[in-house]
Amino acid sequence: MSLFFITFFLAYGGMHLYAFLRARAALHFGLFSSLAISFFMLVMLLAPLLIRQAEKQGLEEFARMFSLFGYMWLGILFLFSSSSLMIDLYRFLIRSAELVRRADYANLKPSAGVLFYLPLIVSLLVAAYGYGEARNIRTEKITIRTPKISKVLGKIRIVQISDVHLGLIIRDERLSSMLKLVQEAAPDLLVSTGDLVDGQINGMPGLAELFNGINPRYGKFAITGNHEFYAGLDQALAFTRKSGFRVLRNEALDIEGILNIAGVDDRAVGPRSVVGDGIEQEMLSRLSKERFTLFLKHRPLFDKGSAGLFDLQLSGHVHRGQIFPFSILTKLYYPVHAGFVRLDRGSRLYVSRGTGTWGPPIRFLSPPEITVIDLVHGESE
Repeated sequence: MSLFFITFFLAYGGMHLYAFLRARAALHFGLFSSLAISFFMLVMLLAPLLIRQAEKQGLEEFARMFSLFGYMWLGILFLFSSSSLMIDLYRFLIRSAELVRRADYANLKPSAGVLFYLPLIVSLLVAAYGYGEARNIRTEKITIRTPKISKVLGKIRIVQISDVHLGLIIRDERLSSMLKLVQEAAPDLLVSTGDLVDGQINGMPGLAELFNGINPRYGKFAITGNHEFYAGLDQALAFTRKSGFRVLRNEALDIEGILNIAGVDDRAVGPRSVVGDGIEQEMLSRLSKERFTLFLKHRPLFDKGSAGLFDLQLSGHVHRGQIFPFSILTKLYYPVHAGFVRLDRGSRLYVSRGTGTWGPPIRFLSPPEITVIDLVHGESE
């Protein structure tokens, strides 16, 4: 089991224990209630593993229903724990003031009931709001002026989708709403920057048909994300190709002499995708510097050795944390976890907040997006 999964289950188990202790202090569980709730929480802790196994065994309807409940539980529990930690910080400050001033501020201390019910109410309200926010996809627009786009051509419009996570939760209805926005943007080129697939989708051929209704002038290109690997790389690649995408796996090509496009596998797929191993530089250095180079890379990591070898890197993966305050942690790990930045030697990076959701079908202070990038002839800014 990877370090990520070990860390995830330790943290998730800790949240369950934290919530159980808060609930027991407020509700005064007896032995039977404590055992029943402990068993329920154990099942919820293992839900991500149980859901994946049920899906692989072909128990699709059970896995779908369990995933909706199990992942909503994950989101609500995370919000409950985050709210409770804020109250604990307040309690710590009160206790510190008591020690410093040698005073008693008992009237300012929340009761056991408040410690449980206040974060519960907050988490339920935020989850309800976040459920709606996850379906309110924004269209983000960026214009990049560059002399590498010919004056005759004038403009190339690229549309980026990322982290769609098609599977048990995101299906026809939500994909249709995403692709409607893509269609309205009228792209010349459509790219998917990883995690398009997040489940066993062989039984949902209609999803590929939805993608096949979009045919940009210069085609559709995709790269792998870590979830293509988790879902099963072969079936994920088969679906992506059936949907009309050319999958770039550590390769680069020239699109009709107009621009270059390059893409790398996510490092979860295999060792030949690790940042800093020289693959990027070797691949990108072979491309013409006279043409604009678009570089697709799932994780928003910048290899300094690639500076100046591409004009724009498009990434995703982070979802800008998806649910605040998790975004605070993603910002610590990925310095650029959303938005547009200029890098060294004329390179640029744009990190999408993602178009779908992973796990909880909730977003809070991190709305989903499709990204419209217009490459316009002109002097570089």
